[in-house]
Amino acid sequence: MTLKALFAASATAALLLALPANAAELTVGFSQIGSESGWRAAETSVSKQEATKRKVNLKIADAQQKQENQIKAIRSFIAQNVDAIFLAPVVSTGWDAVLKEAKEAKIPVVLLDRDIDPSGKDLYLTAVTSDSVHEGAVAGDWLAKTVGDKACNIVELQGTVGASVAANRKKGFDTAIAKHANLKIVRSQTGDFTRAKGKEVMESFIKAEGGGKNICAVYAHNDDMMVGAIQAMKEAGLKPGKDILTVSIDAVPDIFKAMVAGEANATVELTPNMAGPAFDAVAAFKEKGTVPPKWIQTESRLLTATDNPQKEYDSKKGLGY
Repeated sequence: MTLKALFAASATAALLLALPANAAELTVGFSQIGSESGWRAAETSVSKQEATKRKVNLKIADAQQKQENQIKAIRSFIAQNVDAIFLAPVVSTGWDAVLKEAKEAKIPVVLLDRDIDPSGKDLYLTAVTSDSVHEGAVAGDWLAKTVGDKACNIVELQGTVGASVAANRKKGFDTAIAKHANLKIVRSQTGDFTRAKGKEVMESFIKAEGGGKNICAVYAHNDDMMVGAIQAMKEAGLKPGKDILTVSIDAVPDIFKAMVAGEANATVELTPNMAGPAFDAVAAFKEKGTVPPKWIQTESRLLTATDNPQKEYDSKKGLGY
């Protein structure tokens, strides 16, 4: 090596040693619920894209909808001494012990999409979520405005029992329709956020309600359950979106396909990009000690058949749904 080259290499090495730690050096473990819905798959896909954009080493553990798998993953991340842990909690309770372990290891935890029981709020750095109570209220307000003074029997497909998002989406919807005596939930059952279960439960609702004749509208806590419900309605000889109104939450591509076909009426968007704001919060905390607000709220939009569903489908179809 020439003397000039040696000096250049030494200078480069010195410069690299002087560079501050940044997001490009972060390793983050993500305990993901699983892939129970198209939205969840998109969240995972977008999280990977956001990590690549920031040069973050993202390690994803799929819990297959089981809390015990999430707890094992978090303990594995702690043992690996990652820089931060992202958690999309499958249920809202039962996290205190493992999150205390993360805190003792000085590893910040960020909740994505879902919150946990308030007693654990001092155990995580921040939660990046939508306002799921607001989402339910938007769905209820749309239905009330759409049916007007007409008597309307509603069947409800709830999300996973014990999940904060399911409880909140129900709370918001119930509060909105309580203002209207003509709106009434006549049947409500969990569809566990899946298409298959949504279809199964809707089939039972149709049988119990005069072949669907006594049902005015379906409210589903997510679009995947609604896609299953739409299939059940079609197989029963009903016209979803016409005979029975539909309103659900998430804004996954397939609900826009249903809108284009005239089989779905409305959805409330839940952005799949929870990881982007979470990475930014962790980087600022690690680099500058900046403590983020306890809740970073994402935007929600009501989208209906009048909002160019084909365009919405085209914009989302490549996101991993």
